[in-house]
Amino acid sequence: MKVLLRLFLVGLLLSAVAGGWTWFRLNQPYKGFGDSVFVDIPIKTRTEEIAAMLAHAGVVEKPWLFTAARVVSPGSVLQAGEYKFDQPASAFQVFAKIARGETFYQVLVVPEGFNMFDIAAQLKPLGLVTPESFMRAARDPSLIADLDPSAPSLEGYLFPDSYRLDKHSTAEGLVRTMTNRFRARWKELGNAGDAHDVVTLASLVEREARLPAERPLIAGVFTNRLRLGMKLGCDPTTVYAALLEDRYRGTIYKSDLESKNPYNTYQNAGLPPGPIANPGLSSLRAAIAPAHTDYLYFVAKVDGSGGHTFSDNLTAHLAAASLLRAAGK
Repeated sequence: MKVLLRLFLVGLLLSAVAGGWTWFRLNQPYKGFGDSVFVDIPIKTRTEEIAAMLAHAGVVEKPWLFTAARVVSPGSVLQAGEYKFDQPASAFQVFAKIARGETFYQVLVVPEGFNMFDIAAQLKPLGLVTPESFMRAARDPSLIADLDPSAPSLEGYLFPDSYRLDKHSTAEGLVRTMTNRFRARWKELGNAGDAHDVVTLASLVEREARLPAERPLIAGVFTNRLRLGMKLGCDPTTVYAALLEDRYRGTIYKSDLESKNPYNTYQNAGLPPGPIANPGLSSLRAAIAPAHTDYLYFVAKVDGSGGHTFSDNLTAHLAAASLLRAAGK
């Protein structure tokens, strides 16, 4: 009987030692890779397979350490995706990161007023969605055809916001997310009228306005000119026309102003065929409810504030423009 008791106590002691040693190993930080390593876990990957992938990448020292962490947390759901590891971490910490779904991603920031060419350039350094594939997807208006049957592209409907991208992101998926975000904001605006005209006008306002308070005024100027049959004479439309024809040289030249491209509002009356940029909510609201004003012209102020001098007659406008030229602006 004493022998059995001694064996039982020895067994308990050995179990306690083994348990303590295992607990120590599970909490011991480890790093068996260089600066950083990525592990891409497909959907429905079993724990044992994940453990082998992590050990092969040097994230955990041995596969059994990760599976042991799973035993301690049996109810946790391990989430698929790409994970980046760049610091020493214990098996418990690695397990918790995957259970929380802290996948690696990069953020695409699309400011208000960016056009599809700007967005494509913004994508290039991220190295996830190529600018070329994005432009192909953005030129296909089918995603927005129900809202704007005459849209020549998705320009105007790629809503300005921040978007998460990872190695599985595609251009098609990105533009779908962006247009869905536009739809959500458009719905918030209620009965906003004809999407094509509103978004096109809002895109002009977005590219011209620097001060939020001036957006309704600028929308009012454009609305007045449209009502009177005056050409809008909007500089950003000449830039967009040049971008479409791959001839923009960083500034507006006389040849740009004389271009017969349908987007050039110096040569064509009315709104351009479609938006020239992607407006934010403030510009959309300004286009929906322009200020009631007699102004027909505006030109940048010489003080560099970003504001404009508004005029209701050509003489006053030319005087304000002359001041700007004299200041070398």
